Amino acid sequence: MTGFDTRPVFFIIGALLSVLAVAMLLPMSVDLAAGNPDWMVFAIAFALTLFFGVQFMLANRMDRIALNLRQAFLLTALSWVVICAFAAVPFMVSQIDLSAADAYFEAMSSLTATGATVISGLDGLAPGLLLWRSLLQWLGGIGIIGMAIAILPFLQVGGMQLFRSESSDRSDKVTPRASDLAIAVGWIYLCLTAVCTAMLAYAGMSWFDAVNHAMTAVSTGGFSTRDASIASWNSPAIEWVLVIFMVLGGMPFVRFISLAQGRAASFWADTQIRWYLGFLAAVSFGMSVWLTLTRGVPWDDAIRVTTFSVVSVVTTTGYASIDYERWGPLASVVFFILTFVGGCTGSTSGGLKIFRFEILFIVLRALQRRLYSPNLVIPLNYNGKPVSADVMISVMSFGFVYLMSVFVLAFVLAFLGVDVVSALSGAATAVSNVGPGLGPTIGPVGNYATMPDGAKWALAAGMLLGRLEFFTILVVLSPSFWRR
Repeated sequence: MTGFDTRPVFFIIGALLSVLAVAMLLPMSVDLAAGNPDWMVFAIAFALTLFFGVQFMLANRMDRIALNLRQAFLLTALSWVVICAFAAVPFMVSQIDLSAADAYFEAMSSLTATGATVISGLDGLAPGLLLWRSLLQWLGGIGIIGMAIAILPFLQVGGMQLFRSESSDRSDKVTPRASDLAIAVGWIYLCLTAVCTAMLAYAGMSWFDAVNHAMTAVSTGGFSTRDASIASWNSPAIEWVLVIFMVLGGMPFVRFISLAQGRAASFWADTQIRWYLGFLAAVSFGMSVWLTLTRGVPWDDAIRVTTFSVVSVVTTTGYASIDYERWGPLASVVFFILTFVGGCTGSTSGGLKIFRFEILFIVLRALQRRLYSPNLVIPLNYNGKPVSADVMISVMSFGFVYLMSVFVLAFVLAFLGVDVVSALSGAATAVSNVGPGLGPTIGPVGNYATMPDGAKWALAAGMLLGRLEFFTILVVLSPSFWRR
């Protein structure tokens, strides 16, 4: 491994651990104010995390931090694994006393904004732990956006090279300009969270619940402070507020900069946004009509519950306002398919992403035309930019690896004793970072507590694979990566 300097990687991991440690002070303060003894848990976790974070920084300090491609691959993969391990500590040593498998599963689900949980009795859980789950999803969401903007385009993962900033250096360096862009997006992320909090409080939530749900809505993570999720409030106003911010969370955050600068035309010129909003509207309307005609649900209720459920699944948030499995097998199949879609690139949502469906549609349309006009030259453009052969190959390879990961993970879950429906839907929702699956165990009103420990470790690995766009992990696991 000649010439592979890992110091920048571990220095940045140390800095991220230090940020995580500071974040632990918030739930500690909440528990302290509420008189809950778990504040000591967060104090210990804070000291432990900060100690290791500072040690990593001191042991690997450098005059200038600049990452090449190999270092960026290693950082992207290793940082999530290490941070999840430290984020799991409060779950293990608090009053709920989760096992190592349960705690790591919960932490991974939080940071990857998946929203699957093993914790029951949320209504009576200590406020510090509730805030910690939401805060991890919020921090994971901004980390996902930063990764999609600053790192993945340079790693050329899954066609993401289409989204390199035009002002960025096209070398193999992760440039400061991309980092500055991520900081600007961070301010928008914070503003959306603040506005969502205020609107949820106005709609009827307590300020504590509003803060938690604002963080998990904008991050499209989906954790709630109640076992019944959003159904607990039975409030159309709250559901519509959350629909708005789930939709916004699934949009490319760099486009909000255009809006902030008064360039609304460039926002609507993004074909990904038009496809995304059009798809949500079409599926929600179609499901609403079907629900009204076949189940006799009043139109205003049908449009509300279907829109909420469709947006929740497509944006990979995972909130539940109703058990849509009660609508029959057709609804279950539709929502299972929606699990794979996802939102826009540069957003907090998971899934295949809308832009990849656009690329596949462009390629398939060109192939179809060449069948009857083999000499026809067909330019392939996406958002006004030419689509190279490398991008097409990357997108199709991503789709293949995505589906294979779901099938392999489903096989592993079935091998560990999980029933077929839970294995297949659990694998799909883990890889897509959605959260709730299908069936009585892990459906919209269930959780993952009864899964065997081996299944929880496998699902945590699936969440990480899906969140880091597969190839980031697969490259690091390749022996040739370490031999170079």
